Amino acid sequence: MQHPSFAILAITTVLAYGIGGLPFGYWFVRLTAGRDIRTMGSGNIGATNVYRSIGGKAGWIVLLLDVMKGFVAVWIAAAMTQADEAALALAAVAVMLGHCYPIFLRFKGGKAVACFVGAFGYVAPFALAIAIAAFVIVFALSRYVSLGSMFAAVVFPIAVWLTPGSSSAVRIAAVAAAVLIVYRHKGNILRLRQGREPAFSLKGKTAG
Repeated sequence: MQHPSFAILAITTVLAYGIGGLPFGYWFVRLTAGRDIRTMGSGNIGATNVYRSIGGKAGWIVLLLDVMKGFVAVWIAAAMTQADEAALALAAVAVMLGHCYPIFLRFKGGKAVACFVGAFGYVAPFALAIAIAAFVIVFALSRYVSLGSMFAAVVFPIAVWLTPGSSSAVRIAAVAAAVLIVYRHKGNILRLRQGREPAFSLKGKTAG
């Protein structure tokens, strides 16, 4: 199969970054509640903070939107490059970077976990399923979304590397995604060490 040109790779990567930068959490709260989610709760624009600050329905809507933009960004790259794995890997990382550093919010965004799920659900679904299972186990035991997310992020590249037939591009992207997610949780790591990290409640309020 003929590989896409550098220009096409650049277009799909930049487009993925732009899609990732669509701050659905910020927009949704602004439109429905007239408030700035960045001034509420943890200040994060992601679904977990929206869930805690606004309510369960809003949190699930934002989660779905963020997952979808991860998936759509990679799907577009696949459509434009005949599913070239390098293009998919670049788009997956780019959409996550766009969410973390959105141009629309002066490069101050979220932690890209939902985008990660959407993007790698297309690129490496089996490995992602293992990572999600890891998240569920850690979250069920600890009630910390952040701890479950970081554990899943670390498990994911291991699962990718152990998946037969996975390309070097996808393996590198998996490692990059894990590093990015853990890095974006550096504040959570500090709070976990200090015992100040809020546990998650399905009632949409901080437990404890």
